[in-house]
Amino acid sequence: MPKPFDAAITRFYEDKAPDEVRALIEDAKKKDILVDGYPYDKRMSRDDYDEAMAALQIELVRCQSWIRDTGARVVVVFEGRDAAGKGGTIKRVRENLNPRVVRTVALSKPSEREMGEWYFQRYIEHLPTKGEMVLFDRSWYNRGVVEHVFGFCTPEQRERFFAQAPRFEEMLVEDGIMLVKLWLNVGQAEQLRRFLAREDDPLKQWKLSMIDVKGLSRWDAYTQAISETFDRTHTTTAPWTIVRSDDKRRARLNAIRSILTRIPYEGRDDAALKIDGGIAGGPELWLHGA
Repeated sequence: MPKPFDAAITRFYEDKAPDEVRALIEDAKKKDILVDGYPYDKRMSRDDYDEAMAALQIELVRCQSWIRDTGARVVVVFEGRDAAGKGGTIKRVRENLNPRVVRTVALSKPSEREMGEWYFQRYIEHLPTKGEMVLFDRSWYNRGVVEHVFGFCTPEQRERFFAQAPRFEEMLVEDGIMLVKLWLNVGQAEQLRRFLAREDDPLKQWKLSMIDVKGLSRWDAYTQAISETFDRTHTTTAPWTIVRSDDKRRARLNAIRSILTRIPYEGRDDAALKIDGGIAGGPELWLHGA
């Protein structure tokens, strides 16, 4: 089966990837962590992961029941670099939950009509009603990062976004919505390793897009845009939680814990919800994996 985009990812790896990134990938074993400063050398074992995830699945069901019974409204924003593990984490959040209570919103590029609307308008249409949790697989933060990096918005539009986003989120919280913002962060070598694996896997090639391919050479531009986004939208009312996702297993566990600890549902098992501070925390963790 031919590789998508004429094997553009392989060609980037062979011809354009930074030497240190290529060397890390070439020398690494399958379970090695490739980013400097990560608190573990190897990926989490399957047995330990399965045990921890099983406990969290029970907690998610308890949380769902509380949301349904109390009429709570919850929004979880999943953001991050391409191949950081957003989709896999969302899948683990939802796998035992009722889609009538917990649903995912993954919007495509705006239509011509939507482009003429207030920027936040199309996201507002998907906010939860009472007794519902909505998981945004990417969100209004496209404007702060992807649209800026690729020139899909003007500097004036982006500046307006940064002025309005904290106020928009403050209104959501003031109206009673519980807002959780997660940024899954992956190192450059690990991201490229995952892209190469997707390129070779017929079952995962559909995940790749031309934006992914073009984005490989814009790592530094992404880094600058992400850093500015944290500086301007990490607030007391709507803080960011950074999840270091170079190990997908640890990332999924700590992302779920970060969600559950923000929701005051009854009957929680606090021992199962203990967050690994080396994996999930405030924007200070961003510096380790930028």
